[in-house]
Amino acid sequence: MSRTPRVMVVAGTRPEAIKVAPLITAARAHENLEVELVTTGQHREMLAQVLEVFGIRAGRSLEVMEGKRGLSPLASRVLAGMDDLLDAGTPDAVVVQGDTSTAFAAGLAAFHRGIPVVHLEAGLRSGDLSSPFPEEGNRQLLSRVASLHLAPTATSRANLLAEGIEPARIAVTGNTVIDALLAARAEAADREPGDLASALAAQRAGRPVLLVTTHRRENWGEPMHRIAAAVRRLTDEVGDLEVVLPMHANPDVRATLLPILADLDRVTLTEPLDYLSFVRAQDAATVVLTDSGGVQEEAPSLGKPVLVARENTERPEAVAAGTARLVGTDEDLIVREVMTLLSDAGAYQAMARAVNPYGDGHAARRGLAAIGELLEVDAREADFSPVGGTAADSDQRADRPAGRSAELPLTTP
Repeated sequence: MSRTPRVMVVAGTRPEAIKVAPLITAARAHENLEVELVTTGQHREMLAQVLEVFGIRAGRSLEVMEGKRGLSPLASRVLAGMDDLLDAGTPDAVVVQGDTSTAFAAGLAAFHRGIPVVHLEAGLRSGDLSSPFPEEGNRQLLSRVASLHLAPTATSRANLLAEGIEPARIAVTGNTVIDALLAARAEAADREPGDLASALAAQRAGRPVLLVTTHRRENWGEPMHRIAAAVRRLTDEVGDLEVVLPMHANPDVRATLLPILADLDRVTLTEPLDYLSFVRAQDAATVVLTDSGGVQEEAPSLGKPVLVARENTERPEAVAAGTARLVGTDEDLIVREVMTLLSDAGAYQAMARAVNPYGDGHAARRGLAAIGELLEVDAREADFSPVGGTAADSDQRADRPAGRSAELPLTTP
């Protein structure tokens, strides 16, 4: 290719922004690739916070949240908006991340134009199209149209191979969420957000801190009611427990959580935390209870036991390693598992032990090299293989090709 290839990266939500940011940052140092970020406006303010942390500016925005709400209207506006952008100039590849409706619609728009689709964080599978919904369907559909699959783990690679994806089209990179976490952790350690004042005070006093996140669509209603009821019981049974729960903006989530938890002194219900503050919250936590996908990856890398409030997970590596445990939304089981971790030092250490199944801080570098190989301007690196120790320890041990930086530059507000 005589000219420098142009790669379009598309992101719409904060988790997408966190995971594409390391790839875009790494691309700044790549002599043979030009990268442009397109945002959809789905999580406008939260996405902007993440981009500011990493010093990234979006080239263009689709502003898809104007008009009727819902999954189909959102996907249709992304599809149409991407088509207009691709009319204005055809990139050599389009990178989409994960399993959102933004990712699938943007990938489909590129596929319709015959543009290679690169799927970052490919190959995750729960095996149940209803859980998580619609994410499991989105990621399976994306796998059918992608030209290059950047799988975070060997398990994800095996899932893709089982579905007939050619081995040459899969690169195991580790997860870029760990790259972002390592870059942000030191900066986050100095933050003292007002929303976390009680949790940070509890941590310094040696009191237990429970971080809770819940927002999954399949948990709306009665399942989320049981999660909240379990949290309320825990505050009754553990007299010094401090709980922090950043609430999703969705009104259905808040309508469930607020009536059960709003009157409790040792439960802090916050607005969604900015990225650095949420990293700080995870670092301060004793135990994490979550139905989030990204938190299942981040918290184990910080040595935090994770209880997953879902019936299944597309991220089984931490469960297999023993740093995460599926507890579903059974109130009694959630209470019992949290109580065990807070009262049994052996059980706690068994989950908090140093294993790092998701990354070593170099996923973006591997992913960018694989994209470069696809576009015939670079050579792919060896696949990621996890090693023992924390993510920070793995970062120090990782082999680094000469002349390539081991850390992401970080720009903070």
